[in-house]
Amino acid sequence: MNRSPPISEIDCDVLVAGSGSAGLTAALAAAAQGARVIIAEKTAWVGGTTALSGAAIWVPANHVAAAAGIADSPAQALAYIRAAAPPGWAATEAPLWARMAESAGPMLRFVEAHTPLTFQLTPQGDPLSDLPGACAMGRMLSLLALPSQLAGPFRHRLRPTLFPHFYTFQEALAVDLYHHPLRAALRYAPRLLHRVLAGRRGKGTALVTGLLRGCLDQGCRLLLETPLERLVVEDGRVIGAEVRQQGRLTTIRARHGVILASGGFEWDEARRRQHFPGPHGLPASPRANSGDAHRMAEAAGAALDHMDQANVAPVVPTRYEGQPHGLSIYFHQEPNAILVDSGGRRFVDEQCFNLGEVLNRFDPASGASEHLPAWMITDARIWRRAPVLRFYARRHGRDWLRQAPTLAALAVAIGLPPATLEATVARYNAASASGQDTEFGRAAQGPVGMAPIERAPFVALPFHRAFMSTKGGPRTDAMGRVLRPDGRILPGLFCAGVAMANPIGTRAVGAGTTIGPNMLWGYVCGLTASGHDWPDSEAADANR
Repeated sequence: MNRSPPISEIDCDVLVAGSGSAGLTAALAAAAQGARVIIAEKTAWVGGTTALSGAAIWVPANHVAAAAGIADSPAQALAYIRAAAPPGWAATEAPLWARMAESAGPMLRFVEAHTPLTFQLTPQGDPLSDLPGACAMGRMLSLLALPSQLAGPFRHRLRPTLFPHFYTFQEALAVDLYHHPLRAALRYAPRLLHRVLAGRRGKGTALVTGLLRGCLDQGCRLLLETPLERLVVEDGRVIGAEVRQQGRLTTIRARHGVILASGGFEWDEARRRQHFPGPHGLPASPRANSGDAHRMAEAAGAALDHMDQANVAPVVPTRYEGQPHGLSIYFHQEPNAILVDSGGRRFVDEQCFNLGEVLNRFDPASGASEHLPAWMITDARIWRRAPVLRFYARRHGRDWLRQAPTLAALAVAIGLPPATLEATVARYNAASASGQDTEFGRAAQGPVGMAPIERAPFVALPFHRAFMSTKGGPRTDAMGRVLRPDGRILPGLFCAGVAMANPIGTRAVGAGTTIGPNMLWGYVCGLTASGHDWPDSEAADANR
């Protein structure tokens, strides 16, 4: 099929596809090295999935922790990442883990030095605390609120959020906003009023605002509503991309290369079903995350890997941009709640940190899901304990939740064996009374603990596997360069964030191990694309 020639051309040094945390950090790093950078954003909004997030950031061996007197090191971080990794991953991911451990700290220092962002520690420790190299505190960070005016001409183009980002992540954590929204509002009322009037926002909005300000100060050019159509390849090298602007085809030539940071493929239904068969809920990311990077990179000759990995989260139904959408809320983490499979049996410790891995398990022989469809079973006290869940359930969940006066009636309503569900709840209630969950080892003490499910009406909520982002894509080396299926470098093409074959995958090592590594790989790609001279030993390792 013949292609119509582009009607115009634009030149730059580095073209970045996507304006989330990975793309903006990549652009910032490249521009700070003197590169002329264009950021092409598919939608009319800046920020991608990052803008919707709480912006918790996992960064090992960082300068904020060091200033607080917390000991950490790249070697300790690498030991933790290695210990947390799935079996067999070291064979391909070890060089990338080393890059993460070595460059995460410098990335954060660079970002703070080149943007108005200020990072602060949260009290959270590494969740896999029994593994070698784990830290009790120091690797989890959040950021202070920023005024949207810092986004300059794009202040009204910051991606709208699913709920207002008036609180910082740290504040929401400190007052347990999810369980006590009214108390939180009263405590922070003067501060919140000031933020409303001053246009200050926290969480993902602040992160995007700060990174964008840094990019603008470095001379980056941001093009909205400019989707990439295809990569331009000459003599085996990616030299730019064809983009569409207001219906017109334009070629952006990038002298040093193209960095793909355009998000996951969770809204590409065909590809998602291929790699994630079985029941699923609506994704919680923008609909623009439809696998553009994967399609273009594959067409240019890239190898795709880890396509069955994702940031899996439970969601409640909501609406976003006028369409049905998922909102990620960890509503199962209540003392009077359990998860059961289609047979009415518990199958996991509900407080398991990497629950997404459990939900994603399939029988290798049949391809059938081991645990899905699943349900959360609770009782009437859930509405008092979780007012945010109550709000979304009443507003969007009339066809979503089920209630019944007895467990047997509830089981019938959702298609589970009544006797099995009653026996499952009875065992859980006994474990709650004794303080020992001998089936799955759920902690009876602590911030969540266990409480009996005994007060009618009994409630069932479908517990769908849904995505904040997929985490598979073009395979890269430790310098962010995209590889071909034979392991050779595809010159001129780089990939970062959840668009890449993520070296951590579904198995997260901390609450912020999506955004933290996204920024890290954006930083690495930006430096590499702009000619950064990595140490000889690292370059040799990356080249294999």
